[in-house]
Amino acid sequence: MDTQQVSAPPRAPSAGVVHINIRLTDGYTIISNRLSQHRGLSLLAIGLGTHIQSLPDGRRVGVKALAAVFPESEVRIAAALRELEQHGFLRRTRERVGGGKLATRTESYNHPEAAVRGWGRERVAVPVPEAVPAPEVLPAVAAEPVTAAEPVHVPAPVPEPVHVAVPVPVPVPVPVSVPVDPVPVPRLVPTPTAPRKPRLPLPAPQHPTAALCAAAADLLAGLRRTAPAFLLSEEDVRGLIPGVAAWLERGARPDAVRAAITEDPPVPLRHPAKLLRHRLAALLPPPLPAAVPVVPLQNCDDCDRAFRSSVPGCCRGCGEARAGVGGAEWLGLSA
Repeated sequence: MDTQQVSAPPRAPSAGVVHINIRLTDGYTIISNRLSQHRGLSLLAIGLGTHIQSLPDGRRVGVKALAAVFPESEVRIAAALRELEQHGFLRRTRERVGGGKLATRTESYNHPEAAVRGWGRERVAVPVPEAVPAPEVLPAVAAEPVTAAEPVHVPAPVPEPVHVAVPVPVPVPVPVSVPVDPVPVPRLVPTPTAPRKPRLPLPAPQHPTAALCAAAADLLAGLRRTAPAFLLSEEDVRGLIPGVAAWLERGARPDAVRAAITEDPPVPLRHPAKLLRHRLAALLPPPLPAAVPVVPLQNCDDCDRAFRSSVPGCCRGCGEARAGVGGAEWLGLSA
């Protein structure tokens, strides 16, 4: 008797990448692992090859056309295209067009090894079984009447026609795709009608001063020196001064504020002022804790020992001695 084997669900790996895949119905391209996991290509060449294979036929993929879309320079893009050509994923040829001009023809391959062997270009002819012609059937000869004077002629036996089975081509069953209901998964991207979180207000200093606002304005105006993408207008600088002043009031150093609001910007950066406003509000550090007051040291007037007190006088021992002597004299016990 067979025993049903119960298998536990697969456990997520404790380290490494974990794929959260959502079933796609549009806007996707099938990329071969021969390109995405190629060991001899650079990451720039793999990404550029993936982008080229996702483009429709007829789209220009020259160096200048790609440099106008991506932030990489023309030199790096040209080097990546040469890598793809060396490994067979790309082929560029020059052809003559009308008017005596030359045009570049670019071919992108998702399987270079198969393209070299000619797969996918020649169709294999499937032999069709020929029908076997049926043998001819001889007509039967009628027997003549038998007379006494003539000998009896018995006709030779006619062989019966042999029926040969003609092979009939068996139709190849075509697999029918049965629609499978997708497994419901939690939606990771909010719907367009989902309520949005309210925007955080821009912080402001509790005790604004002229020096604090001037330091904040200098910091904002000088961002383009270290981060050229953050070129702000005068109106943007005036609107962001309270947020930077709140950071400086809470003890943040100017270089720390500059690094926190300009590091790792999105590419391309379209609205630098909006990004700075969001980071100033979302990454605002807490205020510094209040400093504990330090009690100064004093020298005792009687024994000259040091003790901590906010006012000068006697230490605890000398103070208790004075109090004891004064109490004895008040009771009339002194000699």
